[in-house]
Formats: sequence, C-alpha cells, structure tokens
Amino acid sequence: MSNAVRYAAQMLLYLPLMAILGYFSTSPEYHHLDPDQALLRLSFSHAAQRLGDCRERTPEELAKLAPNMRSLTVCPRERAPVTVELEMDGNLLYHVVAPPSGLSRDGASTVYRRLPVKAGKHHFVARLKDRAEGGYSYVKEVTLDLPPGRAVVIDFVAGQGGWLFRT
Repeated sequence: MSNAVRYAAQMLLYLPLMAILGYFSTSPEYHHLDPDQALLRLSFSHAAQRLGDCRERTPEELAKLAPNMRSLTVCPRERAPVTVELEMDGNLLYHVVAPPSGLSRDGASTVYRRLPVKAGKHHFVARLKDRAEGGYSYVKEVTLDLPPGRAVVIDFVAGQGGWLFRT
C-alpha cells in the first residue's frame, strides 16, 4: 500500500474523531453554579485530643517489659472524633462527626464538603468540638457578603486561632 493511500485512510478515520472531540469540547454547556448561587467549601484536617490521659507505669509493669521498651509514661493513642457544625442565618447547614483516621484511630479527622448557597449577605456560625467530653472548643461567627459565582473556603487551623473564612 502506498504512503498516499495510507495517509488518506488515516485522515478518513481521524476526521470524525476530531469532529466529535471538537463538539464535546464546547457543548453541552456546563454551568458550575446557578447564576444566583455562591459556593462554600468546608475543607480541613484536624487531630483531636487524645481520649485518655498519660499515666506512669508501676515498677512491676516496667520489670515485665523488655529493656528497650521501658518508658516511664504510657499514653493512649486513640483520639476523639471531631464534631463540626456550620449554621447559615440560624439554620443548620451541615453537621458531621468525623472519626479519626488510622488503624489505631490516632490520626487526623478530615472534613470536605461543597455547599452551594444563595448569593448575598449571610451570617455564619462555625463550631468544632475536638474532645470527648464538654462543649465546642472553637466557635466563630462571621457575616459575609457572597457574590454570585464566587467560592468561599472555610478552613480550620488551630495554630491560627481556629476558623478561617477565605474568599
């Protein structure tokens, strides 16, 4: 088969494929959000408090252990689940109890949620509980004006005081 015939056959096969790809690259039209909506992204990873307190081993317990395992204090590994609530204008928008990760349940709890909401001015209350007993450890109230089509990321960083609302 000559090169000219081979190139012509390839062109006949590639043209419909290029036409299909060209069509689907522009149609059907995709809308990320409705025109009157904004987007909240609640996304963070946080390691909660440990479930128990550290304790000191007795001399009898230390004697039973191998010499390289004889640390004086022993601490439980398991962490408490992280409870998160997000309110908008007095209505509960999202509630989750995120378990700790890891085989020993000693890792960070991870939360990700995408929440489309009506654009406009809203009052938000974010709460986080990271201990087994007691109330919420971190609470933040903020009023935001959400423009249509924009995204707000709600993050949690304990070292920076807790909740962060980033537009």
